[in-house]
Amino acid sequence: MSTLKITFKNKEGFDLKGSIELPENRTPHNFVLFAHCFTCNKNFLAVKNISKALTAKGFGVLRFDFTGLGESEGEFADSNFSGNVEDLISAAAYLEENYKAPSLLVGHSLGGAAVLFASKLLQSVTAVATIGAPSHIGHVKHLLKDNLDAIQEKGASAVNIGGRNFNIKKQFLEDLENKNLQEIIPELNKSLLILHSPQDTIVGVKNAEEIYVAAKHPKSFISLDGADHLLSNKKDSNYAGDIIGSWAYRYLDIPEQKELKTNLDVVAHLGPEGFTTQIKAGRHNLIADEPEHFGGNDFGPNPYEFVSAGLAACTSMTIQMYAKRKGWVVDSVDTQVNYGKEYSLDCEKCEEEGTKIDTFNRELIIKGDLDEKQRKRLLEIANKCPVHKTLHSETQIITKLVDAK
Repeated sequence: MSTLKITFKNKEGFDLKGSIELPENRTPHNFVLFAHCFTCNKNFLAVKNISKALTAKGFGVLRFDFTGLGESEGEFADSNFSGNVEDLISAAAYLEENYKAPSLLVGHSLGGAAVLFASKLLQSVTAVATIGAPSHIGHVKHLLKDNLDAIQEKGASAVNIGGRNFNIKKQFLEDLENKNLQEIIPELNKSLLILHSPQDTIVGVKNAEEIYVAAKHPKSFISLDGADHLLSNKKDSNYAGDIIGSWAYRYLDIPEQKELKTNLDVVAHLGPEGFTTQIKAGRHNLIADEPEHFGGNDFGPNPYEFVSAGLAACTSMTIQMYAKRKGWVVDSVDTQVNYGKEYSLDCEKCEEEGTKIDTFNRELIIKGDLDEKQRKRLLEIANKCPVHKTLHSETQIITKLVDAK
């Protein structure tokens, strides 16, 4: 997984900070937009774990800080639930302009309610997943119950949530009153997954039942049994992310991965664009590519790096096999290889073009209880590894065209 830090502007012109998570070794098949919980931020542990689980399934994920939270500009006191929904719309626009419009929305707690509202405004979204979401927006007021009177009388009050103080204004409460989630849910026309813990003491599991009953099919419920509201246990957030990714495959447009088959040892498949090549070697699936400066995506080693890797692996194996046969103690063998074109050691006409030859520079780090004579012998054995011999020998490559099946 690779992470890119990004900045985009919301409707009010504030800079919102986010992170784009991209899967390793492939282009994302779909993008996910993640809404964090009330007063949390994009770097909250559960958010990061769920994002990581989704990228492992080939999704790209945008997680960001709502206005006034984390690294984003603006004052939290001046924000409200409607502003969170608008921030999601701005984030979706950023994805559409720079990557691909999101097809899946994921929201945690109040963020779950926000993605339900936002999904109605985003045509690209076909699936929504909520985690510990309230069935009524006003539910969040119970977190503020000790300060409600002060907020109503003074127009604002400092509220301690999760050990941190936040200034909550009266307009925040008024905005909550104007948002009826029960009216939105039956009109979603999106595939819906509801994840909730029966042991959630912040947002009771009854909320999940009410969302499920109000929603139309297709809808699904997954119990996060034993988890707390914030998914503090890493196993719970990893599980949630894995379940969401698997569930979404049924409702999203995901290109089918062509199964590579061959009667030979290796097959390499390259599509109409780029250099990213799918390889099947025996029972193993690999990726080959070219670096970005060469026009590739750098999703995997380039062809010469694969050749170098074959030489390095064969060298280490051959040395260890020889040492074991002799009864010598070798704890580890590291073979490092660089490939390039260099002048031959006995080059007589180095000034002429075409005099450089393919050169593999190989270095060995052998750890073990060995004397100097044994170490020198293992250096000689390195030159006898089968791949080394193949690279040194005269080889032939017989190529023919066969009809596609």
